[in-house]
Amino acid sequence: MFSKILIANRGEIAVRVIRACRELGITSVAVYSELDRDALHVRLADEAYALGGETAAESYLNTEAILAAIKQSGAEAVHPGYGFYSENADFARSITELGIAFIGPPPEAIEVMGDKISARLAAEKVNVNGVPGTTTVIESVDEIHAFADEHGYPVAIKAAYGGGGRGMKVVRSADQVVSALESAQREAQSFFGRSECYMERYLTWPRHIEMQIIADQHGNTVWLGERDCSAQRRHQKLVEESPAPNFPEDVRQAMGAAAVAVAEGCNYTNAGTVEFLYQDGEFFYLEMNTRLQVEHPVSELVSGIDLVREQIRVAAGLPLSFSQADMAQNGHAIEVRINAEDPAGGKFLPSPGDITKLSIPQGFGVRWDGGYEEGDTVSQFYDNLVGKLIVWGTDRPTAIDRMLSALSELKVGGIATTAAAHQAILSAEDFRNGIHSTKWVEEVLDLTGISGKSSEFSDTSDNEAKVRKDVLMEVNGKRFQVAAWVPESAGTLSAGPSKQRRASSAGSASAPGSGRVAAPMQGTIIKIHVEVGQEIIEGESVVVLEAMKMENNINADKTGKITELKVDVGDTVGAGDVIVVIE
Repeated sequence: MFSKILIANRGEIAVRVIRACRELGITSVAVYSELDRDALHVRLADEAYALGGETAAESYLNTEAILAAIKQSGAEAVHPGYGFYSENADFARSITELGIAFIGPPPEAIEVMGDKISARLAAEKVNVNGVPGTTTVIESVDEIHAFADEHGYPVAIKAAYGGGGRGMKVVRSADQVVSALESAQREAQSFFGRSECYMERYLTWPRHIEMQIIADQHGNTVWLGERDCSAQRRHQKLVEESPAPNFPEDVRQAMGAAAVAVAEGCNYTNAGTVEFLYQDGEFFYLEMNTRLQVEHPVSELVSGIDLVREQIRVAAGLPLSFSQADMAQNGHAIEVRINAEDPAGGKFLPSPGDITKLSIPQGFGVRWDGGYEEGDTVSQFYDNLVGKLIVWGTDRPTAIDRMLSALSELKVGGIATTAAAHQAILSAEDFRNGIHSTKWVEEVLDLTGISGKSSEFSDTSDNEAKVRKDVLMEVNGKRFQVAAWVPESAGTLSAGPSKQRRASSAGSASAPGSGRVAAPMQGTIIKIHVEVGQEIIEGESVVVLEAMKMENNINADKTGKITELKVDVGDTVGAGDVIVVIE
């Protein structure tokens, strides 16, 4: 077993690995950017080394800096977490060439499965078929038009070297082809360092079901059960659960066998996930993620297997501590991703900022995997996952009710989160009946009026000194004198009509329809669609704003002429900053 492991990541997954190391008596080594100098994973690790820089490219994607930290720390193994370099074959190879263990699959397996085109071909070799699509990189928009002529719209353009919905765009008509391809290539380059894309038919009402597998270096490959990840927005998961509801046992067994075949077909070792789309009784191979998944805790809770501990054991050359015959699903687990995003009626707008309050739910069957604590800052430069709330129940209805109870206890101040959206999802009849699909959140679920801001928290800290205020009140005509303990800043209480607390200003934005188009969140301008003097129609995109690695179209709020353009490509703007003026 290893004595020291470096975690080449940040946030909640770095914290998760650090805790596993502590349980195994292994020294944990963290790395950090300038923005993460005092982050939770740095505070919890036994040792920590600076990478320099602020953005991911300058820090967590800086191979030389990470290799230097490995050498300086004397780490014997590296856990990549998920995201960043977790599925980068060159990084894995650079680690192993140093004589350091990579806690993940061999570089060759990452190469096969990291290229989604070669992954499709590899799956077909073991008789596991995917959704109809191409096995070559898109070279021109004409290829997309030709594919659509044969298979019809919609068409999915997908990053060839990525996953998780990043670098994926859905083309619903011929006039969207050019912009969709450009956007997919930009996101692919930003997230994965490569812009190549391919395409496939886009299923209209599928469920996203994936199989957790793990394989050791002694020829043993086991599937631990499935996860249903169909509650999504922008092709990124919101809610995950295991086992999948309304899922036939014969399909479960066939999908598990297919997942093992795909893994063994590329000589895979360590933990991985084989993803499928399921529709009308059929399942199609989607991709293989050659790493630990964000949603791995739900598999842990129903299987009783600590996947991170098992990852470390496998990388150290030990056999799996269990066999396929040992696998059984016990009860039901659900995970919701608490992202720094405002559901905003279904728009899901990034919401970076300071966490002024964080109260975590507790109780039987409740688990929190978090990367932040109260007082920490969620930066626009990194992924917006604050933490994961996971519950276990004896059955699915119990798990749903337990999650709703836990969400009612979760309190976050300072930033908006997806918690309210999760409450809407889990309360919906379609979700409770297990008939939702990957399109359901965006196309069916009514999120009108759902906001991510926590109304319980004002700008006043709970830690502020309290003072006694004596107040005269009348209740049903009877006079009472009562004492109230309030923050000093509250001033004198009055029994008269209350005044609404003045909301904090959000930059210089004006009311909707004013023609002063403002940024809804902090981010970077990556594309401008208009110029001064141009006529524009309400609803048309004026700029593309990237925030927390997601592209957001900022649209005109009225019809008119562009009279001012206040930004350039590459500019960083804050929430409320006016971008364009329309008259």
